[in-house]
Amino acid sequence: MRVVAKFGGTSLGSGDRINRAADSIAAAVEDGHEIAVVASAMGSTTDELLDEISFETDEADRAQIVSMGERTSVRMLKAALSARGIDAIFLEPGSERWPVVTDEYGEVNVEETQKRAQEVAADLDGTVPVLTGFLAEGPEGSITTLGRGGSDTTAVMMGKYMDADEVVIVTDVEGVMTGDPHVVEGARNVGEISVDELRNLSFRGAEVVAPSALSYKGGNLDVRVVHYQHGDLLSGGTSIEGEFRNLVDLRERPLACLTVAGRAIRNEPGVFNHLSEALAESDVNVDAVASGMDTITFYIDEEEAERAENILHREVIARDALSSVTVDSPIAVIRVTGGELPNQPGIISEIVNPLAEARIHLQDIITSATSVALFVDWDDREETLELTQDLF
Repeated sequence: MRVVAKFGGTSLGSGDRINRAADSIAAAVEDGHEIAVVASAMGSTTDELLDEISFETDEADRAQIVSMGERTSVRMLKAALSARGIDAIFLEPGSERWPVVTDEYGEVNVEETQKRAQEVAADLDGTVPVLTGFLAEGPEGSITTLGRGGSDTTAVMMGKYMDADEVVIVTDVEGVMTGDPHVVEGARNVGEISVDELRNLSFRGAEVVAPSALSYKGGNLDVRVVHYQHGDLLSGGTSIEGEFRNLVDLRERPLACLTVAGRAIRNEPGVFNHLSEALAESDVNVDAVASGMDTITFYIDEEEAERAENILHREVIARDALSSVTVDSPIAVIRVTGGELPNQPGIISEIVNPLAEARIHLQDIITSATSVALFVDWDDREETLELTQDLF
């Protein structure tokens, strides 16, 4: 099996931890597996270097300075592997065989990077390459970086371009947890999670795998997160399932829009719970929810509209906080999904402006960490879909 193993800063934070990392790599090699390694800076070296830059500096000098953390890590880990009889080499920007290349705009040069990654992969049966994470080589040999979480990005990118079977992210957590173990009681490891679920969590604060890394995950590439104390690269932790995709999708069936109004909604705890619970108890599935200052809107299948209206009307009658319920249909929803959306300033206006120019009335727009849902009149669905697909 071909594996790319990424060791985070915590997992390389001391000599003992580097020894532990080297032991796990050596064990996998001795079992006949092909291993490539991506190393982060030891501990919090990168942050410490950044904190010490208290003077004016250009991006080129800044990148050179912060690269020293990763440069040190690969040398330490290569030496530890050599001490165990493993034929290892370290690779960094400027090395003859360095694979990660960016263009003049700082974007990854996919064609060149893929070609170089394949060249590194060709020697995996006899050599363990230890690559600096986070760093890339720009035009004319300059040092560039891949941004926050760049070591994760290096690892999954290399896994994809080296045709690896699996990428293992070795970090300081047991994998993806049901909640923050420092905050909630009984937090436990999640054995499996989809790439879409994890990307949404990552954009909302979960520091497990950088969302930029998961954009390189294909369906044939397994990605797993394990704790550095686990000691076995090939088992345990959380498996990240599925494939990252950019998608513009039209819901095939029309929706109904049920809006409940009430002057005290925003000041009345539990109102949303009562309404959604009433729908759930009657097996009415909610496709999406939007809220305003004095309204809560439920989008449900149009076939359920009349029944749902009666359910919500009973709640309106029973609660002083609510005034009325109204229904509008048929409504279409076009969803744009893709993990790069949060990294594109102005993306909402880019999506909405063509609709305005086409005189399409936008009933509602709901955004999440990695998706945008556009609600329009049913008769406008095809034109909205076509305009949105043209953007992506």
